[in-house]
Amino acid sequence: RNRPEGKVLETVGVFEAPKQHGKYETGQLFLHSVFGYRGIVLFPWQARLYDRDVASSVTEKSENVAGHGSKEVKGKTHTYYQVLIDARDCPHISQRSQTEAVTFLANHDDSRALYAIPGLDYVSHEDILPYSSTDQVPIQHELFERFLMYDQTKVPPFVARDTLCAWQEKNHPWLELSDVHRETTENIRVTVIPFYMGMREAQNSHVYWWRYCIRLENLDSEVVQLRERHWRIFSLSGTLETVRGRGVVGREPVLSKEQPAFQYSSHVSLQASSGHMWGTFRFERPDGSHFDVRIPPFSLESNKDEKTPPSGLHW
Repeated sequence: RNRPEGKVLETVGVFEAPKQHGKYETGQLFLHSVFGYRGIVLFPWQARLYDRDVASSVTEKSENVAGHGSKEVKGKTHTYYQVLIDARDCPHISQRSQTEAVTFLANHDDSRALYAIPGLDYVSHEDILPYSSTDQVPIQHELFERFLMYDQTKVPPFVARDTLCAWQEKNHPWLELSDVHRETTENIRVTVIPFYMGMREAQNSHVYWWRYCIRLENLDSEVVQLRERHWRIFSLSGTLETVRGRGVVGREPVLSKEQPAFQYSSHVSLQASSGHMWGTFRFERPDGSHFDVRIPPFSLESNKDEKTPPSGLHW
């Protein structure tokens, strides 16, 4: 219905049965079940998922370290994947505020650069719809042929080059996904993934930076719109900051049955090596009424013992 005139559908591959158990291998082609883009798996991460929706009521706490009344949550192991996004699909991912990228700081003395590698994403195991293709270059991304090569004797037929293994090993601290936090309020599920980016020295003090990725999902059929954000940011240095504003990243996304999810990334800095963030998103219903959705509290932890500066542009 929305296809431009003269355009025809093309076969990109053949769907495979999703894996209920075990992990997908490097080189696995997939469609993202929520955002619909084509991608390929680079390697898996074992993350700790803190799901407040399944927290035991037996272990309720009145307050946690961040002063956010909630339940104590135990993390469970969950598989996520580092993937490449097909560049042809990036312009059509309307439910993302930007093409997802990995960002980190350079700690070189002569550099104040912020590195960004676009088209890299982190995908949960259940979001992967695997498929196979006979195309030797099925994904268009500038890193595809640097990281992967075609080997028809393997399944899947794309294997890691040495450059991928070396890049993963060298940049491990800035790529690693360790904790995922999730909580649902009134059928709106908020998932937060924080990433440490590195440390900068400024005016004889250290400034630590993190990126945090947030996905908002509407699990109901009622249309809602995000109107405001309200953050509390606690630093181990003893400061507590409050941030209020309209929408997120300049947008006030609508979550509907047709487009139930929205994802964005932002950054935060502290003058301490660790801290906490938590807060609420205010949503509006079609009748004009509002309700607040909790953002699960999450820790900001630095890799203080990591001495090697990140390397994003050197091969």
